[in-house]
Amino acid sequence: MSTVVEIRNLGVSFATDAGAVKAIEDVSLSVAGGEVLAIVGESGSGKTVTAKTILGLLPETATTRGAVVLTNREGTRENDVISLSKHQLREVRGTDVAMVFQEPSTALNPVYTVGWQIMEGLRAHGHLSRKEARAKAIEILGRVGIPDPEERVDHFPHQFSGGQKQRVVIAMALVLDPGLIVADEPTTALDVTVQAEILDLLRRCRDEFGTAIVLITHNMGVVADLADRVAVMYQGNVVEEADVHTLFAAPQADYTKALLAAVPYVGHGTARAAERAAARPTNWTEQPAVVEAKGLEIVYPGRFGRPGFQAVGGVDFLIRPGEVLGLVGESGSGKTTIGRAIAGLTRVTGGSLKVLDAEMNGIRERDFRPLRSRIGFVFQDPASSFNPLLTVAECVAEPLVIHGRARNAAAARARVDDLLEAVQLPRAYGDRYPHELSGGQRQRASLARALALEPELLIADEPTSALDVSVQARVLELFAELQHEFGFASLFISHDLAVVDLLADRIAVLYHGALVEEGTGAEVLGAPTDPYTQRLLASLPVPDPIAQAERREELRRLREAV
Repeated sequence: MSTVVEIRNLGVSFATDAGAVKAIEDVSLSVAGGEVLAIVGESGSGKTVTAKTILGLLPETATTRGAVVLTNREGTRENDVISLSKHQLREVRGTDVAMVFQEPSTALNPVYTVGWQIMEGLRAHGHLSRKEARAKAIEILGRVGIPDPEERVDHFPHQFSGGQKQRVVIAMALVLDPGLIVADEPTTALDVTVQAEILDLLRRCRDEFGTAIVLITHNMGVVADLADRVAVMYQGNVVEEADVHTLFAAPQADYTKALLAAVPYVGHGTARAAERAAARPTNWTEQPAVVEAKGLEIVYPGRFGRPGFQAVGGVDFLIRPGEVLGLVGESGSGKTTIGRAIAGLTRVTGGSLKVLDAEMNGIRERDFRPLRSRIGFVFQDPASSFNPLLTVAECVAEPLVIHGRARNAAAARARVDDLLEAVQLPRAYGDRYPHELSGGQRQRASLARALALEPELLIADEPTSALDVSVQARVLELFAELQHEFGFASLFISHDLAVVDLLADRIAVLYHGALVEEGTGAEVLGAPTDPYTQRLLASLPVPDPIAQAERREELRRLREAV
């Protein structure tokens, strides 16, 4: 196949008040038609900057050298993207190259229907009538797997699930039949089952449309599932490039070896769980539970006379002192709802939920308020859970001030410094603002804030879902160390089975608000009995191309059996 894009000696630097900062230095890559090139590396390695250069999306502060030669699908026209004017770039985008962004919710305009947004690209680049553009939009929505496309074409983005929104964004990229699609972390925030569907869709784009794909990701399982070739980037340089089988079987660069070693595998947590169990006292199971649910029901009331929605129905579980319960399931299964109910943020409508000996069904806020200091909460996105106007030290000190443990943030600074050191952040970082920290550093600060009051129970809601694999490994190791040191019980909510396997003593699987399976990691992940758990496990991509091909076939068989 002919080359679709060729990057030659690319260098990119950004002008800042402190001088030029090099983001990429002397990168050379090429992608052939119908090929998937995965660019992997941790945050700050230059992956996304490389991808944005292909579309000419860098800001005006960027200085670029080298060449990015883009060829159209027919092979009749070549353009050096770096030298194109803004008008020429508009001609190239969409027709020769298109982009699938990481977060579909921000890529889609909330005030226009998805059909209008697909048609906008068609009418900007072609001479189609409104009727013809609508017919094309319906056709492409159907091809990317949106059910009832004739009706859904007139729906707004908020009326679609996360996976469906990602399909709509892919449809927008495909509608003008470009020769190259740049997909920037297209599955990061998706459940493993939805992720598997999106990867199948991208595979079809390659096979049916003959589209080349540049895949930007930090998920090595996704790379093993989809990529033909892999380029590993570190600090703005390509440190290794090889076909996918060679890279996973025999990595050459030390950084690649470290990256692959940081990937969690299902089954690795069995030995850790046995060590934790052996360290506990013999009468551990006889101690009163920190959290106990019996027939737990949570119903969200309907509006305008509509019936309510049952988010959780008839769930039984318990969390003992010092124990980590992993709660897994796809979006909408009720995981976060249960976590919020335990923290007193969502009302229990049926059954029993006892938290620290307090019955949550019918509890009044003034009765629950004294218990709040005994519960910590680690949110999924620390960037939005921190006040951007406060320093990190002030954010971490907030629980201490609110609960009267310190007069103000300054008085709590000694305790805050100890907490920052406990989560392996330098004390000086307390004087920085949240936006000045990386994603992994913010999540560590979030852990410090949750531990400020020395809680007996910690609720962690997807705390590592948006982190690079190497950063995720460090945060998970830190979480395990802190849990051992402080001895708190924890509800660890996640859709990543391998992550839960590493940390949890027991795993509970939720599906549509019901608990379908519960047990140790060896029981639930080693020999799952429920069909949903089996599908969930088969959907999790593993960083091994050969094993992943077998799992993909197993998942297809399980779907057909439903």
